[in-house]
Amino acid sequence: MAIDLPDPVAVYIAAENRGDPRLLEQCFAADAVVRDEGQTIEGLAAIKRWKAETKKKYRHTVEPLALVRKGDKTVVTNRLTGNFPGSPIELQFVFKLDGDKIASLEIG
Repeated sequence: MAIDLPDPVAVYIAAENRGDPRLLEQCFAADAVVRDEGQTIEGLAAIKRWKAETKKKYRHTVEPLALVRKGDKTVVTNRLTGNFPGSPIELQFVFKLDGDKIASLEIG
């Protein structure tokens, strides 16, 4: 079953799976914030560095499984498969969108 992801979320998932940080410019706001693995990453340049580092470290792919809207947040449950203990795992990606851009992303 295909999941109808909002455009910026679909671009983000494509960037994850292709390992293409240039796509991140299309989906994140310039002042976006990401929270992942106990750290906070602020701004597009820092997000691009974080994504390049995590892709190199984990060599992962992301498969969306479900989407739920909770107020102003879009919660996507994903299966991550890669080079890390316990792979594959399911994680929730909580997106806050601002128009056609991701304003924030929390991975947990």
